[in-house]
Order: sequence, then C-alpha cells, then structure tokens
Amino acid sequence: MAGRESLPLRRLKQFQPLNRLTDDQLVLLASRAERRTHGPGQRVVERGVRDGLDFFLVAGSVELESVDGRKSTIDAESDKAVNPIARLQPRMYDVTATKASEFLVIPQDILNQLLRSAPVPQVEMDSGDGFGDDGNEEHHLLMEFYAELRSNQLSLPSVPDVAWKVRRTVDREDSTADQVASAIGADPSMAAKLVRACNSPLYRGFSDVRNVREAVVRLGMRTTRQLVTVFAMREVFKTRQASLQKEMDKLWRHSREVAALCWVLADSATSINPEEALLAGLLHDIGVVPVLVQAEHHVNLFADQANLEHAIGELRGDVGTAILESWSFPANFLEATRHAEDWAHESRESAPQLVDIVIVAQLHAMIGSSQNGNLPPFDEVPAYRRLGELELNASRSLQLLTEARARVDELHRLLSIH
Repeated sequence: MAGRESLPLRRLKQFQPLNRLTDDQLVLLASRAERRTHGPGQRVVERGVRDGLDFFLVAGSVELESVDGRKSTIDAESDKAVNPIARLQPRMYDVTATKASEFLVIPQDILNQLLRSAPVPQVEMDSGDGFGDDGNEEHHLLMEFYAELRSNQLSLPSVPDVAWKVRRTVDREDSTADQVASAIGADPSMAAKLVRACNSPLYRGFSDVRNVREAVVRLGMRTTRQLVTVFAMREVFKTRQASLQKEMDKLWRHSREVAALCWVLADSATSINPEEALLAGLLHDIGVVPVLVQAEHHVNLFADQANLEHAIGELRGDVGTAILESWSFPANFLEATRHAEDWAHESRESAPQLVDIVIVAQLHAMIGSSQNGNLPPFDEVPAYRRLGELELNASRSLQLLTEARARVDELHRLLSIH
C-alpha cells in the first residue's frame, strides 16, 4: 500500500544520509518520496533485485535473510534502522515485515542529486582541517564520491574465498572438523597459518598439532572460523597500484595494532570471544580500502592529503558498513565498524559490546602513536566506562596493556605471517 503523506522534518533528519540535507531539500525530497506499508509476513524487497530505491524503516520491524539462510532483525528507530534497509544493489537480502511496518521509499537518483548539491557545513569551511578556499567545489566532489557509494558505483572488496567457504561450513549445524579442515586445506597457505597459530604461545597445548584437522579440534569451530577470516583479511589490504600500497600498508599496520589490543581487552575485561574482538578490530577501518582505491580517480579532490583524510573521515563508516553487509556479517560487527571513531557512541545493550572494545582499543592505539591531540579524556568516553568488570581507569588500562605486551606482540607476529 502506498501514500503521499510527508514525514516531519525532524523525523527525516534521524536518517542517514538525509541528515546532510537542508530543510528546503528535505521538503523537496519528501514531496518526491513515497510512503509504503506492509503487513506481517509481507515481502518488502527480494534478493537479487536492482530497483534503484532506498527503503527507510519508519515504523515496525523487518527480518533480513541472506543467501546462506542467516537471518537478522531490524526494529524501527534502532541504530540499525538509521540507514536504508538492505541498501546494496542488487539486493543481498530478502526483507520481510515481521509486524505492521511503514517505509519511506526514495529513488536513489533523486537522493544522490540532492546530496551532490548539499551545501558545505560552515564548520568545515572555518575549521582549517577540511576544505579550504575552494571548499564549495571540493565539497561537491566529495558529495559526488558519496553518491557513487550510494548507487553502488564503488568497487567494494570481496571476502576471500577460503574465509567465505570456512564460514559457510562452520555455520552448518551438521558440519564436522574433517569438513572444516578440508575447506581450509584447499588453501595450503591458510592451512600453514592456522597450524602455526595453533602452535603459538596463545593457543599451544601440551604438544604441537601436526595438521589442520588437529588445529581445528584444538581451537574449536568458532575460533577456527574467526582466525581463518582474520588471516584472509591481509589480502584485502593489498593493491596492484604501487602509489596506493604505501597507504594500504599504513592502514594494515594500524588495523593490526587495534586488532591485537581488542583481543587483549576482550580477554581481560569482558566475556566477549577474543577472536571475535580481534576480527572486529581488524575490520574497523575496512571502509577506508575502497576510498583509497577510488581516490585515484578523483585527483582534483585528493591531491591535498588533508582532503583525503577529510573524505576518509566522512566515508569510512558508511563504506565499511556496506562492505560488511555485503559479506553478511552480523549486526555487532557493523556497529563496531560504523562507530569505531565515535567517542560519544553508547550502545543500547547493557553488557559490553564489540563496539566498546574497538573504541577503547582505538584510544590506546592513538595514544601509543602520539595521535592524542584531539582525544577526549578516557572517563568521558561511554565505551570506556562500559568495560567495567576490571573497573578500568586510564592508569589501570595502560597497566593492563603494558602487562599484556607479550600477547600483543605475539598477535602482531601471527597477523604478519605471509
């Protein structure tokens, strides 16, 4: 069912990227948008369809089902409903209403056109750390870049084959260690990395393992799945363009440091699986990868390093979330990637979440690299306060990570295996 009633502007501004538009633009957008309602059990969008529309969930709840059968739920006005539902095209999910639901449906070409003409926020023009005298032109180029992401013209990286196969195998209820070992063994390099990891001080038992199957049995299915994905991620940070590889290597080193700190924090201060935290830390900046690649095609915008850093800050969360959506990662990874540098972010869940660990690890990594000029005091960061099992404070957490330096170094060595 469709209608033409407009949403209040304050409600429209709760959605991203509608919050980038002016009131006049939002009025125009609302006049061209459509309101649709779906009853419980009704299909909203189908996997594989390319319809050129963005669906914003205004009320109700929907279930997303990926090609491998995994399901997730999104409720209206939750953090996950801030962005369009299943926005990548062709659609990666079947979307079904689980209760009476209402949507704002916007043609992507109209939204992209408005984004390109969105005004430059005054704070960017005056701050001196974004766009300079040519701010209007560069802002429009940035909005064009952003529109390319929204219309799927950016080339998003694919999850490496071995990681995808192992995740699919482990996620089957009837999978065995032999089947998982067989999937890993198809990639000799990955098999060697997993055996080496299993024999490292972090996972070593009373004796060394001799083959992949023994490694899978010792590590367990879940840890095996996470470690294989971790080791596979190194390939995503590589490029054939020599001019970009230096930036990719820098990004990989930072991601590796944050990942190691995440492992230690999860193991010491939460009940979250350390390997899951390790992977979340490694992926927190995955959105920067296609931004760097695409920057080669926007030389006018990115000739100035400050403009490139500004664009990365603007886009890393959106692009990273889009990548993990396309890889069918669960919502907690998407939250960690979107809010990794949002010091004020506070999760709705009462217990510590992956996003809390990633934020705190980022703080420590930036202090460790002397990038602490604009960091807030630790006790003002909600994520920091939420890691409360050890009653962390600045000196206690620094002491914790100092004591765990050997484990951090060992994780660095594991992530450096070629």
